Amino acid sequence: MPNTRRPDQLGRVIAQELSELMRLRVKDPRIGFASITGVNVSRDLSLAKVYISVMGTPEEQRETMRGLRHAAGFLRHELAQRLSVRHVPEITFLLDESIARGARMLDLLNEISREQQPNPVGAAGALDLRDPDEG
Repeated sequence: MPNTRRPDQLGRVIAQELSELMRLRVKDPRIGFASITGVNVSRDLSLAKVYISVMGTPEEQRETMRGLRHAAGFLRHELAQRLSVRHVPEITFLLDESIARGARMLDLLNEISREQQPNPVGAAGALDLRDPDEG
């Protein structure tokens, strides 16, 4: 039975190291505010899928992903210097839109909640501001 802990451990280390490298060593102006949300390493340790969340417009997200893909070779080389593994996995960057989808879902739920709250407007469509004792 193959060891499933090793890919998970390597994924965590790769995420930490790549985060630091992206912050300190990558100087590509296309790369905006990006953070690593997860790393999945294949069982044979040959491929690492790095999920990236990017704050910004869709165009800024595309440019950030282009910059990261362009820097993949450099980042892999830097990982080889930092990791104590025989073979550093190939790195593939993928845009993680789960945070944006989650925020959109929360907005929709809040909108539904507001629509279901009782409306203080009277049946005629206007607030009844008269004093009930004066009537």
